[in-house]
Amino acid sequence: MTTVINVTVLGSTGSIGVNTLDVIARHPDRFRIFALTARTSVSDMLKQCAIHRPVYAVMDSEPHGRQLASQLHAENVPTQVLCGAAAIEMVAQHESVDMVMAAIVGAAGLAPCLAAARTGKRLLLANKEALVVGGQLFMDAVAAGGATLLPIDSEHSAIFQSLPQDRRQWASQVDKIILTASGGPFRTRDPVTLKYVTPEEACAHPNWVMGRKISVDSATMMNKALEVIEAKFLFELPLEKIEVVIHPQSVIHSMVQYVDHSVIAQLGTPDMRGPIAYGLSWPQRVVSGATALNFSAMSNLTFEPLNHEGHRQRYPGLELAWDVLKAPPGTTAVLNAANEVAVAAFLERKIRYDQIHRVNVRTLERVHPEPPVSLEDLLALDHQTRAAANGVIAQLRN
Repeated sequence: MTTVINVTVLGSTGSIGVNTLDVIARHPDRFRIFALTARTSVSDMLKQCAIHRPVYAVMDSEPHGRQLASQLHAENVPTQVLCGAAAIEMVAQHESVDMVMAAIVGAAGLAPCLAAARTGKRLLLANKEALVVGGQLFMDAVAAGGATLLPIDSEHSAIFQSLPQDRRQWASQVDKIILTASGGPFRTRDPVTLKYVTPEEACAHPNWVMGRKISVDSATMMNKALEVIEAKFLFELPLEKIEVVIHPQSVIHSMVQYVDHSVIAQLGTPDMRGPIAYGLSWPQRVVSGATALNFSAMSNLTFEPLNHEGHRQRYPGLELAWDVLKAPPGTTAVLNAANEVAVAAFLERKIRYDQIHRVNVRTLERVHPEPPVSLEDLLALDHQTRAAANGVIAQLRN
C-alpha cells in the first residue's frame, strides 16, 4: 500500500503553487494537501480549498482571513482558517506534514523555509530568496534538521538531475555547471531604448508564464544572478565553476560539464510542472501533465554568449552575483532586498526600467552588513536595505 504524503503549499495561489496543485491532483493516491497559504487572494484560495479540502488555510492578514472563513462556512468547506506569519510557520513545521512546497515570493518566505528545514521536512525550494537571503545560515538549518532540500527552479532542478547521485563526487567529477537563460523579452532590443520599457512589456516573457516580479527579473537577468547565488549554496562548487549562457528556446534547462568534457543536459518543455513533479516524487518520477518534447518539430536550438557588448548593456545586473558572493556574508541579502524594492518601484512606475540596476548598485554601496548569525539579523538587514533602497529611489525621482 502506498503511503499518502501530506503536503503544505506555501504560496498556493501563485504560479508555482497552482502548478503544484495541478500535479498533486493527478495523484490523489500519493499526495494529500495538509495546508495552503496565500497573501491576499481570497477568491483563489476559496476555490482551492473547495477542491483540495486542506486541514488549514492561512492568509497573511486577519481581514482576508475573516473573509475567507466566512465564505468557506457558507459553502460548507471544513478547512480551518488561520492568519499571519506565525501560522504560516506552524503549517510549515507541523508534525503531520511530510513535504513543503516553498513558493512564497521574496524574503517573506525565509522564516517558514527555515521552520521546515529545522524540523526535517522534504523541502521543495521554489523560493530563491531562502538561499539568497539565508545563505549559509539556511544551509546549516537544513543540515541540522536533517531536511531533504530539492530545488524546484527549472535550472537548478536540471542541474540536480544531471549531477552524480553521490554528492561526494561533485567536487572531483564536475568541471562546471551551466545555467541557461532565455534572455527574456529584450534579448534583441537596442539597449539604448531600454529606458522606455513599460511594466507591461517587461512582464511579457516569451516562454514562461510567471508572476510580475519574477518576469521583470527575467527581463533584467537579475533572476539569473539570484540563481547563480542559489547554485553556489546548493551545489557547493567554486564560483569559477558556475557559468551562464543564453538559450532562447528554453528547451535545455541547464547542463553539467564533467572533467572529461562530456556534458549531461536536462531537456523539457518550458512547463514548471516538470520540475515540480520531480521534486514531489524524487527519487521516482510521476506524470506531470507537461507536454512532451516533439524533437521533429524543433528546427534549432541556439546559444549566445553573455560577453558581447549588447548583452552586457542589456543585463548589467548579472555580474553582481559574483560580486556579492565574494563580498562579506549578508551581501547577497542586500542585493535581494534592493532588487525587490527597485522592481516594485518600476512596476508602480516610480522609476524607469533602466534605473533598477542603478538602485541595486547604489544600495550595495550604502549598506555594509555584519555577518548575520540569526533570522533576526537577516530580517534587520533586510529592513535596513529596503530603507536604503527607498532612499536611492527618492533621490532618482527628485
